[in-house]
Amino acid sequence: MKDSARAVIIGGGVVGASVLYHLAKTGWRDVLLLERSELTSGSTWHAAGGMHTFNGEANISRLQKYTIDLYREIEQLSGQSCGLHPNGGLMLAATSGELDSLKLICSRARYLGMETEMISLAEAERLNPLIDTSHFIGALWRADGGHCDPSGTTHAYVKAAQQLGASVERFTRVIALTPRHDGWEVHTDKGTVRAEHVVNCAGLWAREVGHMVGIELPVLAMEHHYLITEDLPELAGLPREIVNTTDYAGEIYMRQERRGALIGTYEPHGVVWAPVKTPDDFTMQLLPEDFERLAPYFEVGFRHFPALGRAGIRKAVNGPFTFAPDGNPLVGPVRGVRNYWVACAVMAGFSQGGGIGLVLSRWMAGNDPGQDILSMDVARFGAFATPKYTALKVPENYSRRFRLTYPNEELPAARPVRRSPIYDRLIAAGAVMGANFALENALWFAPAGMAPTETPTYRRSEAFPIVRAECQGVRGGVGIYETTNYGKYEVTGRGARAWLDRVFACRIPKPGRLGLAPMLNPAGRIVGDLSIACLAEDRFLIVGSGFAEEFHLRWFWLSEPPPDVFVRSAASTLCGVSLAGPRSRELLQRLTRIDLSAAAFRLFRVAETAVGLAPVILTRAGFTGELSYEMWTTPDYFATLYDELRDAGAGLGLIHFGGRALSSLRLEKAYGSFNKDFRPDYTPGETGLDRYIDFNKPDFTGRAAAIAERDAGPRRRFVVMEVADADAEVVGYESIMQEGAAVGYVTSGAYGHCVGKSLAAGYVPAALARDGARFEIDILGEMRAATVRLEPLYDPKGLRLRG
Repeated sequence: MKDSARAVIIGGGVVGASVLYHLAKTGWRDVLLLERSELTSGSTWHAAGGMHTFNGEANISRLQKYTIDLYREIEQLSGQSCGLHPNGGLMLAATSGELDSLKLICSRARYLGMETEMISLAEAERLNPLIDTSHFIGALWRADGGHCDPSGTTHAYVKAAQQLGASVERFTRVIALTPRHDGWEVHTDKGTVRAEHVVNCAGLWAREVGHMVGIELPVLAMEHHYLITEDLPELAGLPREIVNTTDYAGEIYMRQERRGALIGTYEPHGVVWAPVKTPDDFTMQLLPEDFERLAPYFEVGFRHFPALGRAGIRKAVNGPFTFAPDGNPLVGPVRGVRNYWVACAVMAGFSQGGGIGLVLSRWMAGNDPGQDILSMDVARFGAFATPKYTALKVPENYSRRFRLTYPNEELPAARPVRRSPIYDRLIAAGAVMGANFALENALWFAPAGMAPTETPTYRRSEAFPIVRAECQGVRGGVGIYETTNYGKYEVTGRGARAWLDRVFACRIPKPGRLGLAPMLNPAGRIVGDLSIACLAEDRFLIVGSGFAEEFHLRWFWLSEPPPDVFVRSAASTLCGVSLAGPRSRELLQRLTRIDLSAAAFRLFRVAETAVGLAPVILTRAGFTGELSYEMWTTPDYFATLYDELRDAGAGLGLIHFGGRALSSLRLEKAYGSFNKDFRPDYTPGETGLDRYIDFNKPDFTGRAAAIAERDAGPRRRFVVMEVADADAEVVGYESIMQEGAAVGYVTSGAYGHCVGKSLAAGYVPAALARDGARFEIDILGEMRAATVRLEPLYDPKGLRLRG
């Protein structure tokens, strides 16, 4: 075994093999894969081998398509068959909600370039004659997909990597990892390897390999069953294999296996496997069958596919697979552990493994994954993802693998975890809560006499008129919104301004001022849309999206603050509240001695002052387009601050408003939102954030790329459109059509209650981004006219904001 390598990959399943191949393909030939036993011996060997491009996140769908298309390439390079059965995919709907979901998938597919269409049940039965169509109301077909041979595919990756110079050591167990100044010492039972980088692709043992460097990855294994039937007479003589089929209502997947069928289920009451420690000697093993527990769930499948119920069982497979709390993979570098990378919790390895290898190899070789992968970035979890949290969320996700999660639905497991000091007060006021980075935050407020619950749907729910009242209450008077769920960071020290000037693309504000602050990666793409408040020459408060707290902390860490700069999260040390509306100044002035007149306390002014009994950081800013103020204080004062604001607003018609109203209000003002509208796929010119860039600065991350885009012009632009005759709002990633072609896609939407229009935000080619330009958007199967409005529909001159 070699004693040094540029990168050591731990784990020889399909994901580790893909990472090995892709690193070698980038030119990193000195890479070594270590496998404790035989290749595929953890979860890979017993996988069903399904491959598909279905995913609620468009960027993951793209990576899944890349994975499937890659198999022909590695077959040719390696000479090893992947055992491909590219017979496509079929999804069945039994309820109106499920049918809406299929229509949304179909709309998204147009822009993604994936051959997809809604088909009749008769056509579905032709593609899979085992279906009893009486149980269903609709179907969707997609050309991409099928199944492959798990062992053959893994070995094809490995052989292709070896031809490029990569190395593999089987039956080599990693015992410990020791950091060095230039990387790692990887201690194995066959000796020590010095490596610049280590990649944790350990699958069932990913948790334990995390422990070797002192981290607790949110990953847990679940038992998963599938059955293989004896030969089915119904399949005899068919000209081709039946199409892989997913049954939402039955929570069943099935495909052809030789002349029989393979059928699997993600049952509601799944069983956690090895909850504390994965056995060292678990190799090429299956788990005991549990037919009695699973019988009711398979019986649903036998009703929906009656031929399966008449066939005998040839083989039963029960094996463990790992999951993250939300079901997406964990990929990327880990903050605080230099040159340690993860690619684990990839339960759909034959759909996603190739794409994960691609983005991780780019990231390792070029400090950039090359595209937006926020939905699988390990940094989407923070300290809240404890072992208990993971143990509660993973079974919930497993049980819902084939069950819809509606865009307005909040899942209940492991909640509440993080609560602000006014959580109980908001609940008493009728708050219907969501969770953002595990922190409870109000979505809307049920009035007295109405249950604080919401029916999951793709369409307008019972909250629609309530959110309208909240929006109108803000525009017509004053509303209060808790902002504790925002991400908050304190940057202090003698070198703070110079460091921030390099990290952010904007002009860094002077003391007493706040500035809007785009943050770019070296490729000139958006990794943050934040604000910076300068409290003193050496003290700054940065505010951004709460879900991105760990993502941004990692970015700051990788940006290497010098010894005289200190960066820390203020997520748990500062709580916040916003007042918005034309009467917000009148309310706040009752509680503070600072002069809040328009001339004295202008837009983007910052002051450390007192509001009632609470010391606060007060900023004149907000996200509604109204006269607004944001206040930040420590948790011990927060309830007092809230109570005094409520009391002071009692005679002014103060109302609560939540995140749903905020989404409506911001789109009326054409404000984009990080994560929804602004992500690492987009540039300053495309988003419109270029207006906040200081191009005269001599140096900032992404400067060269930003200047090049300024000179050439952006390829596409962020626009807000009014949608005609809509009875449902867009969800995200629906295709924007013109003359029958998909020319762009939606990023977010809401009903603009104060302008009386359904609004959709998204990206279209720059040449088409003209005021009044007309498009169509496929919303749940109906083409709706959409018209670009380049000026905000509400207060286009911004007079209320500045008043």
